[in-house]
Amino acid sequence: MASLSLKEKIAIIKQTINFLMIKHKPSRMRLLKLQPSNSNIPLFVYLPGMDGTGQLFGKQAQQLSEFFRIRCLSIPQNDCSDWNTLVNQTITLIKKELQEHISSCPIYLCGESFGGCLAIKIAVNFPELIDKIILVNPASSFSQYPWLSMGVQLTKWMPDFLHRTSTLGFLPFLASLARMERKDYRALLKAMQSVPQSVVSWRLSLLRDFQVTEKQLRQLTQPILTLASDSDRLLPSVTEGKRLVNCFPNGNLAILPDSGHACLLETEVNLAELLGQHNFLPTNSNNSVYSSSAA
Repeated sequence: MASLSLKEKIAIIKQTINFLMIKHKPSRMRLLKLQPSNSNIPLFVYLPGMDGTGQLFGKQAQQLSEFFRIRCLSIPQNDCSDWNTLVNQTITLIKKELQEHISSCPIYLCGESFGGCLAIKIAVNFPELIDKIILVNPASSFSQYPWLSMGVQLTKWMPDFLHRTSTLGFLPFLASLARMERKDYRALLKAMQSVPQSVVSWRLSLLRDFQVTEKQLRQLTQPILTLASDSDRLLPSVTEGKRLVNCFPNGNLAILPDSGHACLLETEVNLAELLGQHNFLPTNSNNSVYSSSAA
């Protein structure tokens, strides 16, 4: 530190203190109920992307609530939990949700981007609990690209005010804005800006360090549907989708030709319809409209 100026030393000390305070503050993850639903239908748990809010799933939850009891994981804005903590706390919330209902039901786990990595971790550690898995542009390829890992170092030293400003310029890489309604990309921007810079840096480091072996992936025998956006400007989602499907014994890949990374916010993407086309809707539901689409 001898080569650093006094101003630089003070900035580093402040950021370290800030990070430690955030990291050790108790986490209160919870499952949000975005739509009212029948308690006797399958449980659908959505795991969000980097923002962790769980609020951005509302567009899809409205259609899916006919078939599922929808719950969205919400991770506190100041949460800096490691993968093991995120996995265990999510499982605890799912088990608590199950205990509140007398009848047992199938569990569908849907993870998007960062949440896709969390979904894989949960499935590897608790394979007997999850019946079906949906992965939406999972960020599991992050560590394979050194230039993405460089972003961890850049965000680590970025001031909060600059982080909030930079998210606006980053938005076109995260989403195909022309395929979204104005209110939805405003909601996306708000969610991105709600997470402090130090937490963004921490979650990026989790993606950088994310590791699941192909042997572990091959042990996941439940049906797994991977959705990959062909116009993803953030990650090589189609390439990663193909790799994952080659590992999963019972995997299937659906490529969304014109979609960006945050595809579930796009007006033309209907997750319920996509699940129906790939036989991922509950068999006891009245889903003839989707069956005809698949035909």
